[in-house]
Amino acid sequence: MEYKAKELAEILGGRVDGNPETTVTDFARIEHGKPGTICFFANPKYEQYVYTSKADIIIVNESFQPQQPVQPTLIRVENAYTAIAALLDYVSAKKRSYRRHRGLRSRVRWSAKLGKKVYVGDFTYVGRRSVIGDCTKIYENVYIGDDVKIGKFCIIYPGVRIYSGMEIGNNVILQGNCVIGGDGFGFAPQPDGTYKKIEHTGKVIIEDDVEIGANTTVDKSQMEATVIHKGTKIDNLVQVAHNVEIGENTILCGQVGIAGSTKIGKSCVLAGQVGIAGHLEIADKTTLGAQAGIMSSIKEPGKTFMGSPALPHRTFLKAYSHFKKSAE
Repeated sequence: MEYKAKELAEILGGRVDGNPETTVTDFARIEHGKPGTICFFANPKYEQYVYTSKADIIIVNESFQPQQPVQPTLIRVENAYTAIAALLDYVSAKKRSYRRHRGLRSRVRWSAKLGKKVYVGDFTYVGRRSVIGDCTKIYENVYIGDDVKIGKFCIIYPGVRIYSGMEIGNNVILQGNCVIGGDGFGFAPQPDGTYKKIEHTGKVIIEDDVEIGANTTVDKSQMEATVIHKGTKIDNLVQVAHNVEIGENTILCGQVGIAGSTKIGKSCVLAGQVGIAGHLEIADKTTLGAQAGIMSSIKEPGKTFMGSPALPHRTFLKAYSHFKKSAE
């Protein structure tokens, strides 16, 4: 890439504070800025680097007021975090090419339907009656079963496994080796102490604009569907069990585990290693701190919980304070 400050400001809807002709060719973190790079500053913790950075351009919030002289050209925007995300997306989209391609060592069943400019890599299998939307890219070594529906502008990275009958919306990204639609963990105990497998006949529905990380598993339902609603982002190494429903724009960080038939609300944040028991309901805009253990439903929206068993944030801090004192 090669952009001038005035071009970037136009793309981001911001304004230039400095030389509008300054040119950059690469990105860098603000603490590693060097000539020819563009950085961004939004977290006050990193303000010192604004004054020492050798980067040529820094994206900052409109409200930022420097306390010392600043050498780089500034691009002032409403929200620097949002702006850098939009810029990275813009640059990636310009590099991305949509072209029809079918690897010679791939296998696409004759009854499958591929839209315009679909890319299918080598050693990928697309099953009977599956439908792939326009401009979707399916990398090498991907398995797509029968009767799968995948929307437009999706990216399916190497090693992904999508079982038969699953439904995936538009603009979905599935990172390497994630598994969509494996059987849920369901076994019925028998009088003799053995376990009989409970067959899962449902499916997984993934709505638009969802991203699912590497080595994450989303199990299909016993009946009906496991549902990941629009805009949800799921990190690597997450387990979503059968019949779970995850609301719109929810974040699941690494190693989260959600047991069967639990319903997560909209705009929730589940930090790393959160564990949620089965058949619970989590209200909208709930935040669960790292390693929180949720054993009962959370019905009031907008609350933060920590600990295991989880407690409301303030209660947890008070309890932890008493615990520390008793240990001393």
